Amino acid sequence: MWHDEGVWIAVGVSALFVVVGLVMHRIFVQILKNGATEPGQEKNHE
Repeated sequence: MWHDEGVWIAVGVSALFVVVGLVMHRIFVQILKNGATEPGQEKNHE
């Protein structure tokens, strides 16, 4: 089973999706913790 090239392509694509998902999760959590402010609102936000 592990000698087939298609299996390694599927495993690689799946691993890539997992890594991208983890990176996006970290970015979204960071944005939610810091609060998403529109550009130009930093001066008015006190």
